[in-house]
Amino acid sequence: MAAVDWLLLGLYLLLTFLLGLWLARRNRGQEDYFVAGRRLNGWLAGASMAATTFSIDTPLYIAGLVGSRGLAGNWEWWSFGLAHVAMAVVFAPLWRRSGVLTDAAFTELRYGGAAAAWLRGIKAFLLALPVNCIGIGYAFLALRKVVEALGIVRGEPSFLGLSDTVWLLAIVALLVVSYTVVGGLWAVVMTDLVQLVLALLGALAVAVAALHATGGMASLLDQLQSLNRPELLSLVPWTWDEKGFTWLDGAGISVPMFTAYIAVQWWSFRRSDGGGEFIQRMLATRDEQQARLAGWVFLVVNYLIRSWLWVVVALAALVLLPAQADLELGYPKLAVDLLPPVALGLVVVSLVAAFMSTVSTSVNWGASYLTHDLYERFIRPQAGPRELLLVGQATTVLLLVLGVMTALVSNSIGSVFRLVIAIGSGPGVVLVLRWFWWRVNAAAELSAMLCGFLVGVLTSITPLVRIDDYGVRLAVVTGVSAAVWLTVMLCTPPESEAVLERFVRQVRPPGPGWAHLRRRFEVTPIESFPVMLQRFVWACGLLFGGLLGTGGFLLHQHITGWCGLSVLVVSFLVLRRPALAVQSSSE
Repeated sequence: MAAVDWLLLGLYLLLTFLLGLWLARRNRGQEDYFVAGRRLNGWLAGASMAATTFSIDTPLYIAGLVGSRGLAGNWEWWSFGLAHVAMAVVFAPLWRRSGVLTDAAFTELRYGGAAAAWLRGIKAFLLALPVNCIGIGYAFLALRKVVEALGIVRGEPSFLGLSDTVWLLAIVALLVVSYTVVGGLWAVVMTDLVQLVLALLGALAVAVAALHATGGMASLLDQLQSLNRPELLSLVPWTWDEKGFTWLDGAGISVPMFTAYIAVQWWSFRRSDGGGEFIQRMLATRDEQQARLAGWVFLVVNYLIRSWLWVVVALAALVLLPAQADLELGYPKLAVDLLPPVALGLVVVSLVAAFMSTVSTSVNWGASYLTHDLYERFIRPQAGPRELLLVGQATTVLLLVLGVMTALVSNSIGSVFRLVIAIGSGPGVVLVLRWFWWRVNAAAELSAMLCGFLVGVLTSITPLVRIDDYGVRLAVVTGVSAAVWLTVMLCTPPESEAVLERFVRQVRPPGPGWAHLRRRFEVTPIESFPVMLQRFVWACGLLFGGLLGTGGFLLHQHITGWCGLSVLVVSFLVLRRPALAVQSSSE
């Protein structure tokens, strides 16, 4: 890196810190600190959600995925688009109406008694510490790989016997925690907007430079085809031509694995009804309409805008860096090799910005659990606003330290990603059903969460029962969890009528699963359940039509492009019909 690149990076870090200090004056209590006083608009909340998922690890993960499995490997994360569509069109208004501070706190709105308290405490602990620290470590692992690839550090012993990599991670962690601790969610969201713009510009710069180096898209496609790896340019792990149906074994995606991506993963994962950081953003919006808008902004940016920027770079790396042993390093290596000063500085700033947006969100979100759901709920119920604010700031620092420690014991970003999914699978269906069926109780959700976590860990890292095929492992985790939580639910009593009435009046849930209780309490649902399902189906058509249509035209697969575009247009027109805009129903 040239001096001017270091200057750009330094200016960015300084401005981020000053912005956090300026926004700190808005924090007067934990509601300001963790949900921005519920004053966010949908555009800002959605941009923050997109910035959070645009971490420094993501382009590295995509480079490794495409390089090893081809385009079809992207269904490992594209499949979550189904859950994110449900989040935008189904769950966003429900979450906003709940009025809770965290999704863990929601458990004591939906359920009652000691079981609900246990569920809230265990859920807050698991999400704040092991799950969240793995996620933070995941981002720091990517930062470690990037800075070593850029030659900024060498991983050699330095001051006090610690490596220069450890010292750099500590310095960056200190900068992140400085503005996050003082500014809270306001600082996170406002800096996220800047970081998202920088991250998109950086990704665009690397993609354009990579295409130019390969001679353009047509030349890149010709060179990829000459590698004799048909899975590289196939959007699905099979081909169907005059020779018949052929499964592409070179993709390393088994039939159970691909089936799990499409049919199981998105609804069985713990984020099936939104996911902690996303729920935090929706709870921070001004009203239900802004919560929906936030979901749509995220969908467009995350799937339709930036997906193909990463994919283009990943494909170009296979041609320009044929001897690259670690496929995940293709993205930073191309940036170093192809970009001149200033442009390289912009990309480095964009990667650091992506990293900071993810980590700042994770520590603020995790601290909300430790502060609101553990400290205030179980340790100091009488704590005042100032005390809770200080506890939130202290736990933010704690989570960042634990995240750095996690990063130092991991080497593969893709492996960590799959571990996070495995240990979080199982409870997803319960998280969905609790909104639409009165019979789901706290014991069912608690057993699904604990069973999914335990079976996920055992089948991922325990040699005796380890299952290497990801699809089979996911099916086992989901199946065992379902058997356990259904049994527990049927053997335990439902929630009391008082608890159910409180939930029905607060959230006004739709669907036949609450019909008799709505009639009893004389509550009218705000949304029609059939209309909600239709919105979900057509919104999926809009998202995936746009995603595959864009990819089809970009990759010169014109039939796929036109089919995707047609699905997008039809879905958009159907969603514009007045019948699907109905917001109330007597059901």
